[in-house]
Amino acid sequence: MKEKVIDTIIRNNLIEKGDNVVVGVSGGPDSMALLYVLREAKERIDFNLYIAHINHGVRGKEADEDEEYVRRVSNELRIPFYSIKVDMSKYAKENRLSEEEAGREIRYNFFRQVLSKLGNGKIAVAHNKNDQAETLIMRFIRGTGLDGLKGMDYKNGDIIRPLLDVSRDEIEEYIKENNIEVRIDKTNFKPIYSRNKIRLELIPFIKENFNENFIDTIYRTSRLMAIDSDFLKKYALEKYEQMVYKETKDKIIIDREEFSKQHDSIKSRILRMAIERLLGYIKGIEEKHIYDAINLILKNSTGKRINLPKNIQISIGYGHFTVEKVDLKEKIVDYKYMIDIESTTKIDELKCEIITEILNVNEVDVKKNNRFIKYFDYDKIYGNLYIRNRRPGDRFSPLGMKGKKKLKDFFIDLKIPRDMRDRIPLLVDDCNIIWVVGYRISEIYKIKPETKRVLKIQIKSKEDLYGTRYSSNIN
Repeated sequence: MKEKVIDTIIRNNLIEKGDNVVVGVSGGPDSMALLYVLREAKERIDFNLYIAHINHGVRGKEADEDEEYVRRVSNELRIPFYSIKVDMSKYAKENRLSEEEAGREIRYNFFRQVLSKLGNGKIAVAHNKNDQAETLIMRFIRGTGLDGLKGMDYKNGDIIRPLLDVSRDEIEEYIKENNIEVRIDKTNFKPIYSRNKIRLELIPFIKENFNENFIDTIYRTSRLMAIDSDFLKKYALEKYEQMVYKETKDKIIIDREEFSKQHDSIKSRILRMAIERLLGYIKGIEEKHIYDAINLILKNSTGKRINLPKNIQISIGYGHFTVEKVDLKEKIVDYKYMIDIESTTKIDELKCEIITEILNVNEVDVKKNNRFIKYFDYDKIYGNLYIRNRRPGDRFSPLGMKGKKKLKDFFIDLKIPRDMRDRIPLLVDDCNIIWVVGYRISEIYKIKPETKRVLKIQIKSKEDLYGTRYSSNIN
């Protein structure tokens, strides 16, 4: 195993002479094997090795004993040791993350803190061939493209994975042959996290019933996907560099005609590339957001724009489009206006006006689909009509659904960015939300065969009401 790992390091240029390498060590078999192999690799490559350990504060006394064990090993091996103790469960709740996500975020934040003290370098983590298989399955279940199916890279920024060509069986054999003491985290043997369920239940089932060499098979798949993904990435980069007019830290201007000539796969990659250059990452930008943005770009709608998550805005100009970081966090003051039926109500906060009128059901064609003109059963309305923005605890009965759901969940389902949600007007009466303007009317107030009087409401705005467009689930 040692020679295989050193070959991986050299072949992929993971560690260079003089590098500072911080290895994450939990005390478990994988990280201990990585530590000892890197220690042996120092005989071939002259680099500096450091140990970093995170006590997640979840397993009480056992976690404290893990920390003391790793500290003792570092002293015995004379390798500098850094550790931190955190409350992972508290961190997860405060940041609205799963415990898996919280643990990962805490780890890499701490590793980078250590690196910054050392003057930068590499973070070595113990992901192996089995972890790669688990990752691909998780991504496939959640939905992913070609780049997702290539799995984890040997090198990703400052993170290196020297064990990626090694199986868990090889690691255990190495631990046994070298009499390396390890700590066992019993939670790894409980199906309490998604990854644990895949490791403990799904993969054994596949190996037993379909392919006993499943780990190697999916590993080969990841390598094939990586080859194709790398080619497309290089090709897209060439095209990107040919069509960029101007690039700054906050703004990228791209030739729209040249962009439009590209294959859909390349269009998507170029757009993601631009966003990643502005943000430094692409997480949080989903396929739907890219698809909506490309549609707007191809429509040649000069002057239009679309806001994506993470404060990214794409605007259409003459012959080009601009991808930029903008400040979408302007505080929207809570507002509430009573609507004067059969009159016009102006909403200063949104620079729009609301026109209402009451009609006989025979006078309207309710089948016409316009995002900002809607019809309601007037006799179902209770009390006064108001237009306001959202409030904590708002609940809504979306068209086609029985019962109510939290407005927050409704926005999440539509993937509406948080910074846009306070801008969305709500038409309400004294009891219910009647219309989430521009998105969905209420099931309670829809036109039925027995409806006699109809309330027609039209929203007119001097500019795009939200500064954005969303193409799905709009009724």
